[in-house]
Amino acid sequence: MADKDAHNGAFYQRDREWHPPAYAPIYKTSVKRSPNAALISLDNTISEITGPVFGHNMIGEYDNDLIQNYAKAGELPIGQRIIVHGRVLDEDRRPVPGALLEFWQANAGGRYRHKKETYLAPLDPNFGGCGRTITAEDGSYRLRTIKPGPYPWPNGVNDWRPAHIHFSVFGHGFAQRLITQMYFEGDPLIWICPIVKTIPSKEAIESLIAPIDMENTIPMDARAYKFDIVLRGRRSTMFENRMEGN
Repeated sequence: MADKDAHNGAFYQRDREWHPPAYAPIYKTSVKRSPNAALISLDNTISEITGPVFGHNMIGEYDNDLIQNYAKAGELPIGQRIIVHGRVLDEDRRPVPGALLEFWQANAGGRYRHKKETYLAPLDPNFGGCGRTITAEDGSYRLRTIKPGPYPWPNGVNDWRPAHIHFSVFGHGFAQRLITQMYFEGDPLIWICPIVKTIPSKEAIESLIAPIDMENTIPMDARAYKFDIVLRGRRSTMFENRMEGN
């Protein structure tokens, strides 16, 4: 990621009470994938930091428009049209330009376009559910999409995931990747989701919930939600692939 005002000192320590533990029995998958030994902090190697470069120069016209990027000519996907926008920031809340964002989600019925999907909600022939964009000089990004639906998942007898969009943040090197999820303001499923309940801090959970932003809606077209991503520090966004720290 390009950052003209590079951090010159030590990175701030992560607040362990802000982020969830790697081992959380209420989230069944964590039992098998959590580490069994003490964590070891390793510096990134030069090859991880500098490359290989991944996809920054391969952005298409509609890559950040999930309403159009999979639809057949003259057709549109079904669902509530929304805009999601925000900024990628460092631990001092300075903008991070040039970050590659990838996003993926279920359709309006809660189904992913994936060959191993088991939920029987219908596929939308005009919705692919994935896209990407590059952050601007002020760290900002913007995507247009359909609001995803909730879906059941085989964790407990009757567990449901709240509506959410997955975000992947890449730096200039392929190994510089962080993954998180964005939820929607007002969704009652957020507070009973076993994955969300592993996060010990209410404030941390709220940082994953995008508030509605009426100032950025498009009248008679799409509502807007605002979601900022903080890469490091004590109030870092919770990244599910870096429980040990980022």
